[in-house]
Amino acid sequence: MLPMEATTEILLSLAVCLVAGLFMSRFAKLLKLPAVTGYLVAGLLIGPVCLGRFDIPGIGFSDFHQVEHLGILCDVALGFIAFAIGNEFRLSQLRRIGRQATIVGVFQALVTAVVVDIALIGLHFIKPDVISLETAITLGAIATATAPAATLMVVRQYKAKGPLTDILLPVVALDDAVGLVVFAVSLGIAKALSSGSVSIVSVLVNPLIEIIGSLLLGFVMGVIFSLCEKFFLSNSKRLAMSITFVILTVALAQLKFEIPGTEIHIGFSNLLVCMMLGTVFCNVCDFSEELMEKTDKWTAPLFILFFVLSGAELDLTKFTSLAVLGVGAVYIISRSLGKYYGAKWSAAAAHCSPNIRKWLGITLLPQAGVALGMSVIAKTELGGGDTIRNIVLFGVLVYELFGPLLTKIALTKAGDIQPKQPKVVISADEDEE
Repeated sequence: MLPMEATTEILLSLAVCLVAGLFMSRFAKLLKLPAVTGYLVAGLLIGPVCLGRFDIPGIGFSDFHQVEHLGILCDVALGFIAFAIGNEFRLSQLRRIGRQATIVGVFQALVTAVVVDIALIGLHFIKPDVISLETAITLGAIATATAPAATLMVVRQYKAKGPLTDILLPVVALDDAVGLVVFAVSLGIAKALSSGSVSIVSVLVNPLIEIIGSLLLGFVMGVIFSLCEKFFLSNSKRLAMSITFVILTVALAQLKFEIPGTEIHIGFSNLLVCMMLGTVFCNVCDFSEELMEKTDKWTAPLFILFFVLSGAELDLTKFTSLAVLGVGAVYIISRSLGKYYGAKWSAAAAHCSPNIRKWLGITLLPQAGVALGMSVIAKTELGGGDTIRNIVLFGVLVYELFGPLLTKIALTKAGDIQPKQPKVVISADEDEE
């Protein structure tokens, strides 16, 4: 049980997060920026590097441990984000774009990893004291991940609809699935290089177990969820059941098992499990669309907290090192090129429309939660993990501040975001004329 003072401080911090996020979103609107950018800037302002320096209890975060203590909210928010993206995998829609989304999702992720690997490995041979080979390989894998949260928020805020939006969300989902595999393989290779021994189990077996296990767990939970929903007829009860199952699925996704005497680890991906939950639900339940709309409204404050806390988590003091800034710049440029041209080439191979070929890559630039999670794993399991963490943080700062804006521009140029038409008021006299 938390002391009263600690409980009060946490509640005050959450309230400050919401207020700061809401007001910064209004400021962002004046500058014609997406609300996501405003939430992230709000997090920076109330985080340890700005307002938190004054160490006022409940007003801002005085250190990064306070932000980490609220990490459970971010896990739950990511669960709901993944659940919403899973709703895009309707069979009727997949029949139209499934093949194209698969080709683009897999190919652009692999191209990005190769481009970043080439750039950073090249930098290693030029400046071996700046970045190690293991770090370069691991960063190449982390570069594959795209932030589903930022992309989804921009799509919702501007009510984007069209061919580019239709393929974007499935591609983002597949992108993260491919990224998990590439990361696990690359991390296994990096660990082998640092230790001198290669383990097939860590390189291939554990990643496959995680993906297959996540999909199976999500499928089972989706079936149970769909069956349970039929026992309730009121919308409020069904909404409560939806929220319950997403939270329950997030909790189960945290479980980890080890087979004694082996290197095999059984774990789950929060994103993949909740995506599969949403996919099964939207295809089995006949009232899923109506329920998803209600769930979206309920989760709006949760998503604001997620982005504000993500902004507060960014430690600007880590970017005073020229080495971090230099490697970070190479990482950002090479990842951007990989995403853009990987999406463009794969969209052409999948016979997508010219608009999708031109603008899809730009919408895949945002990077946050999944990449940060990968960097935490790399930090704990690999020597030089601090360097990886700092470079990824630098990339996240740049991509999350500018990525949503670029996504909005791309969706607008592609015609998926329609500019608001000014209201024309006709007076009674003019009407008579």
